[in-house]
Amino acid sequence: MRKLTKSGAVTAVGVGFAITLGMGLSGLVVLAVFFISSSALSSIFRKKAETSIEVKGSQRDAWQVLANGGAAAVIALLHAVHPSAIYQAAFIASLAAANSDTWASEIGKLSKSRPFHVLSFKRVLPGTSGAVTLLGTFAALAGSTIIAASALLFDWQAFVWQLPLICGIIVAGFVGNMADTIFGATIQVTFTCVNCGATTEQHMHCQEPTIHKNGLLWVTNDTVNALCTIMGAITGAGFAYMIL
Repeated sequence: MRKLTKSGAVTAVGVGFAITLGMGLSGLVVLAVFFISSSALSSIFRKKAETSIEVKGSQRDAWQVLANGGAAAVIALLHAVHPSAIYQAAFIASLAAANSDTWASEIGKLSKSRPFHVLSFKRVLPGTSGAVTLLGTFAALAGSTIIAASALLFDWQAFVWQLPLICGIIVAGFVGNMADTIFGATIQVTFTCVNCGATTEQHMHCQEPTIHKNGLLWVTNDTVNALCTIMGAITGAGFAYMIL
C-alpha cells in the first residue's frame, strides 16, 4: 500500500520478527495496531501535511521504522532471554509513546487555531518542532490509550492489577510524547531558508541550501522519535515495577 519505502519494508520485517520472537503474536498485534492506525492517519491527513516544515512524507523509511519500533524490538529480545512483566510493560509503553506522538502530530494538524510553542508559548507554524495544540494533546492521550489497552492481551501476575497498569502505561505513553515535544523544541536541528526565511528541517528549501538555525546537527526528527519511545519504555517499566 506504499506505506513503507523499500528500506522501511526490510527493516519492518526485522522489527516484526524480533517482536514476535520475544513477545509472541500478542506483541505483533500491538505493533500492527500502532502501524495501521498511524499509517492511516498519515494518509488521511496527507494534504494537510503539505504545508508543514517536516522533511519526510507519509512513507516510513528504515530510520523511521527503527525510531518508532526499534526500542520495542530490543525490549522484546530482552524479554525472550529473560521473561519479565517489566519488559512487557516497557514494550507496550514504548509503542504507546510512538502512537501518542503520531496521533498528536496528525490529528493536531486539524486544529483551527495555530499551535503554540511548548516553551515560549508563542504561536508558530504547523509542523514546527515543539508545537502543541489542545486537539493534539487529547489525540496524544487517545493514541496512548489504544495501545495501552492491548495490555489485556498479555499475561500478568494478577488480573486485579491490570487496570492500574493500563493507566500507568497510558501515562507513560503520554510522557514519551511530551518528551518528544520538549526535545523537538530544544535539541532537534532546524534550518532557515535563505530565500523565504522559513524554518525547516530540510537541508534544501526553495531549491537552495538552508542555514543551520537551532539544535544539534545530529539530532533529527528520527532521533527525537527514538528518544520518545525510550522515555515511554522507561516510564512504563517504572510503573510496572511499582504496581506488579
